[in-house]
Amino acid sequence: MTVRPSLFRHPLFLRSLAVAGAIALVPVTTAAIAEGEGTTYKQLDLFMDVFQRVRASYVDKVDDEKLIKGAIEGMLSGLDPHSSYLDTRDFAQLRTQTDGNYGGIGLSVTMEEGAVKVIAPAEDTPAWKAGIKAGDYITHIDGALVYGGTLDEAVDKMRGAPNTPVKLTVARQGRDEPFDVTITRAVIEVKPIKWRVKDDIGVIKIVSFSAHTGADLRAAFRSIDKSLGKKPLGYILDMRSNPGGLLDEAVSVSDSFLEKGVIVSQRGRAREDTQTYFARPGDDAGGLPVIVLVDAGSASASEIVAGALQDQHRALVMGERSFGKGSVQTLLPMSASSALRLTTARYFTPSGRSVQEGGIEPDILVPQISDPDYQKRPKYRESDLRRHLIGTAKLTNKELEKDVNVDPRFSLTLDELKKQGIDDFQLDYALRTIRRTGPGAAFAAGKPVTPVKPATTVPVKRD
Repeated sequence: MTVRPSLFRHPLFLRSLAVAGAIALVPVTTAAIAEGEGTTYKQLDLFMDVFQRVRASYVDKVDDEKLIKGAIEGMLSGLDPHSSYLDTRDFAQLRTQTDGNYGGIGLSVTMEEGAVKVIAPAEDTPAWKAGIKAGDYITHIDGALVYGGTLDEAVDKMRGAPNTPVKLTVARQGRDEPFDVTITRAVIEVKPIKWRVKDDIGVIKIVSFSAHTGADLRAAFRSIDKSLGKKPLGYILDMRSNPGGLLDEAVSVSDSFLEKGVIVSQRGRAREDTQTYFARPGDDAGGLPVIVLVDAGSASASEIVAGALQDQHRALVMGERSFGKGSVQTLLPMSASSALRLTTARYFTPSGRSVQEGGIEPDILVPQISDPDYQKRPKYRESDLRRHLIGTAKLTNKELEKDVNVDPRFSLTLDELKKQGIDDFQLDYALRTIRRTGPGAAFAAGKPVTPVKPATTVPVKRD
């Protein structure tokens, strides 16, 4: 999750933005008076009694700030997996991630039952090159057990000066024993867009939705045209294992493929919290065929783009069901250097469906059979997180996986794929689909969807 540094100009009034689970910065407002004030005050009295007794009787002297921070973190962690408190250190890290430059190994991780679990490695980073995979558990860092510690402590140990080694002990489902991997840290520079041309088709990989992703996408269109000396047959928008980023950039990317209509809407508890984002006239992709690749690691901003293009019948979504991260977190500044990251809304695709829990179901389900660990490695999604928001999931992973044997090519062995020179089956399948369809052909039948009109609509403002 990244946040633009220029947005941190004033702690009490910050412009709107979003995602990784959709992040928005808003002004601090006075809280509404809660019902049952008497009961609330009794509970606050209880909290103060516990606080005083811990201060007076705990075996070691405890810093008051540490106790208060622990209480706040406990309160927020009891809500959902994405709400949290950012102190001075966390806030500084957030701004560092915004720059996209830091010394580390390039892993997105979470804490599950006291263990560090890998969400996804960023492409072309040391962790990715070392073969770390989504769903892996990190049990030791440099020989020290991490179980029972905090996520911040684990992240601090993995980060460090470039060109220095760090040894991870990894437990992976399907392996009888944990194994050690020594990784050399590097300066992590996450470039949001990577592109290449294959078989006259533009392949665009969106690594992250950080500042300027939309602009970089439009630059990639121009570069692909220049490289070919003509327009490509179509585009493959690869958002596999993309954990999200800024809402503004998800809107910008979607807008590059759409002429009009709703891109996404976010709806909070109050009527006035509803906001809808619309596409502007002008399809930067020139109406060419588009295939969107997603998998279980495609979350939040990735799902906004996939859902918008799918609902608007602008692209075929291919791959596997996405992560299912359909909530918006708002950064509520508490001071110049601290903030609450609080879940305040859910987002909805143009047809009015929520992807929370259920994710985006692909139009064509294509397993990644070129991955030797595909069958053994568990799928890790929002619905697996404790205290996740309830959504509208219709099918379980097992129910979805029953459908993957429709195409006989899905049963090819690794040796057969190797003989055909296929090292990325999902990408190869997408390339073949565009070549079969031909330039300019429509990818989705039927009329564009009629968006569900929310209570209030606010056109997106773009710089």
